[in-house]
Amino acid sequence: MSENKLAGQFFDAAIELLHRVRDEEADSVAAAGTAIADTVAAGGRLFAFGAGHSSLAAQDVVYRAGGLALMNLLAVPGVVGVDVMPATLGSALERVDGLAGAVLDSSPVKAGDVLVVISLSGRNALPVEMAMNARALGLKVIGVTSVAYAQGTRSRHKSGTFLKDHCDIVLDSKIAVGDAELTADGIDAPFAPASTVVTTALMQAVMAAAAGELAGRGIEPPLLRSGNVDGGHEWNGRVMSEYGDRIFFRH
Repeated sequence: MSENKLAGQFFDAAIELLHRVRDEEADSVAAAGTAIADTVAAGGRLFAFGAGHSSLAAQDVVYRAGGLALMNLLAVPGVVGVDVMPATLGSALERVDGLAGAVLDSSPVKAGDVLVVISLSGRNALPVEMAMNARALGLKVIGVTSVAYAQGTRSRHKSGTFLKDHCDIVLDSKIAVGDAELTADGIDAPFAPASTVVTTALMQAVMAAAAGELAGRGIEPPLLRSGNVDGGHEWNGRVMSEYGDRIFFRH
C-alpha cells in the first residue's frame, strides 16, 4: 500500500469524524458556548485543562489569535505532555489520587467560573477528580472526552466513574478506543490517531459559539488578534488591560 494512499485514508477518517461531531454534538457545542458566554457576561473566568496529548487542545484556546482572551490554562506540572523526562512520568501522574484537589486549591478558580476538562479516555484519576472537585467548588464543568472509553474500558479512579459522569456538559469526540484510525498489512500496530484534530476542532467550535452568543447579546467578545498583523499588539494591549483581572497567563 502506497504512503499516499494511507495519508489520504487518514484525511478521510478525520473528515468523517469531524462531520460526526459537527452533526451529533451540535446541541452540546451550543450549550457549552452559551455556558462560556454566560460566564464572560457575569464577570467570571474561563479555564481549560488537559493531560498528555489532551493538553494540546487546551493549549490551543489559550493566548490564541482569534481566541477569547479570558481562557486560561489550568496547568499541572509534569502532565502537560512531554515536558518531563521520562515522558512516561506524565502518564503516571495522571493516575495519582489527590493531585487534582491540590492543583485546584492553589489555583485562582472561583465559584461561577467555567472549567473545560479534556481527557480522551476520561478514565484516569486526574481528570475525574478535576471535574469532581471543580463542581464541588461551584464551577461549571465542560468535559471533552470519548464516551466509547466508558463503554469499552474500566475506570482507573477508585469510584469506578469516568470524566463524563462529573460534567455539566459533555462533548463526545467519537474517537474509538485506542485512538488509531488506520491499519495496514506489514504494520503490526494500529496507527494514525485523530483525537487531537477532532478535540481541537470541538474546542474551537465552542469558542466560536461563545463569541456569537456574546455578540448576540450586544457584548463585544474579548478576542485577541494576531500579533503579526498591523495593530495587533495595540488591540491585544487594550483587551489585556480591560480584562487583566481575569487573565492569569501573564504577570
